[in-house]
Amino acid sequence: MRRSTFTESAVTYGAIGGTLAPDLMTYPPKGYRPIEVAVRLGSGDERFHAATKLLMTWGVQRGSGMTVTDLGTGTGVQYTGVEFGADGAPKTDAIKTVAEDTFADDGTPYIVNGMTAELTIHVRPFTVTAPVRVVYVIAEPTRVGFAYGTMAGHPASGEESFIVDKRDDDSVWLTIRAFSRLSTWKFRLVWPIMRLQQNRFTQRYLKALHPVGAL
Repeated sequence: MRRSTFTESAVTYGAIGGTLAPDLMTYPPKGYRPIEVAVRLGSGDERFHAATKLLMTWGVQRGSGMTVTDLGTGTGVQYTGVEFGADGAPKTDAIKTVAEDTFADDGTPYIVNGMTAELTIHVRPFTVTAPVRVVYVIAEPTRVGFAYGTMAGHPASGEESFIVDKRDDDSVWLTIRAFSRLSTWKFRLVWPIMRLQQNRFTQRYLKALHPVGAL
């Protein structure tokens, strides 16, 4: 995967966009642990739109108990990969502008490409700060979501994606995909605790958009 312009000197891993790989679970980036989990949120257009609105205003993170602060403005551009013309030469328009900034009713900005944020995780007796940068956004009629990558200071190194889709049977699902490893030696010293907390927060993520708040 190539690094997009808005992540220059920002994220702490190389395989940017790796959560989009169909074979992530079989062939994750070397040295990284992959995960993929999904939960059904309901069905129908109303459920889909409600879930995606919450998702794109950090609802998964906030619903899991995290605090989301220091939101940085995104660039509004997204790297779409190298495309080649009929003559075999690479095209120069691979970076495209996406949706303009949008805000929720309470003024929270919708997640856009290049946006940065600090996630504060409260795990008694510790408080961990985890800086992230949004590396891609998906905005399709029946599929909406985003992925963020870790920045310096995050206890992990890697990428995590959160995608809500409405399938052919009208069911609505949240799918979480990620690959990660601990970022520094000091966090490796508490590896069992970190792994337990990571699994715990993944379960909280799955519940955050569920209409009854529990599975």
